[in-house]
Amino acid sequence: MSEKIYVVGIGPGSREGMTLEAQQVLHRADVIVGYPVYLALLGEEYADKKMLSTPMRREEERCRMAFEEAHKGNRVALVCSGDAGVYGMASLMYSIAGEYPAAEVEIICGVTAALSGAARLGAPLTHDFAVISLSDLLTPWELIEKRLRAAATADFAMAIYNPASHKRPEHLKRACDILLETIDGNRVCGYVENIGRQGEKSVLLRLDELRNRELNMFTTVFIGNSSTAIINGKMITKRGYHIE
Repeated sequence: MSEKIYVVGIGPGSREGMTLEAQQVLHRADVIVGYPVYLALLGEEYADKKMLSTPMRREEERCRMAFEEAHKGNRVALVCSGDAGVYGMASLMYSIAGEYPAAEVEIICGVTAALSGAARLGAPLTHDFAVISLSDLLTPWELIEKRLRAAATADFAMAIYNPASHKRPEHLKRACDILLETIDGNRVCGYVENIGRQGEKSVLLRLDELRNRELNMFTTVFIGNSSTAIINGKMITKRGYHIE
């Protein structure tokens, strides 16, 4: 029997934000593996499945759990929020897969927070944009600073993941200070909390106002480029069309 593992991006969390392919794969699975928060987001629809989880920062253990369940002959889905290839488990699964030569890994794409959050705010990413995480758990802060400066200098619109947490409450303020070296404080920005989940909240504001906001890891921040404007209450980054 083929050992198959699907690495599934479940989008923002609601059923409506999940792709049809992701839903079909989860319904066919015998075992669903994931971080507890993401398993909870699946609700009762998949309650008949065997659910396995590990806490945060035990991602490698979670991946090996998926391979071991597939080796037992189970159809396995490893779930990630958003898209598994954007700050998700896809790369780690492929990195480990060489130790399990009988297993096949397939990625099922999902809607990442940059896209679902942008849709809530308007169209902030219509032109070229950069996606940057402020989490320094796996990336040195010095490298994050370098990427922020490069994106600001190149006039990219930006989607910022993991802007702050209890252990790093100052990261967003530090990031804004770096951006303010290059970008005017009036630059249009926005953020969305709990995209597609209970308590969703969208806010438009300036970069100098964003600097002092207390946000959390369930928030995605958007920094406009020099052409971004608020039009009819929406954050719009213009692509360059000449409208008569």
